Amino acid sequence: MSTLQEDVVRENLRTVVDPELGISIVDLGLIYGIEIKDSNVDVKMTLTSPACPLGAVIQGQAHQCLKKLPWVNDVNIQLVWSPRWDPRQMASEDARMQLGIL
Repeated sequence: MSTLQEDVVRENLRTVVDPELGISIVDLGLIYGIEIKDSNVDVKMTLTSPACPLGAVIQGQAHQCLKKLPWVNDVNIQLVWSPRWDPRQMASEDARMQLGIL
């Protein structure tokens, strides 16, 4: 996997915004892993809560934004729940500020 390809995937995922919080899933720290093999992209991600009512929407948006990349053949978005999402440790500094976590 090329670091450049991973950066492109991450930047495209940055366009997916959690509709309730108004912050990108990348900045929230919801992306746990990106694996690229040939032209297939596997993403491990979580949600802010296992009961997130918009989880399917967020997952679908992540899938769609990556399928638009010309070199991507297949996208697999896997939801994982471990480790549990903790915005104090996983969110970017900007996201923590927007969430009121100092």
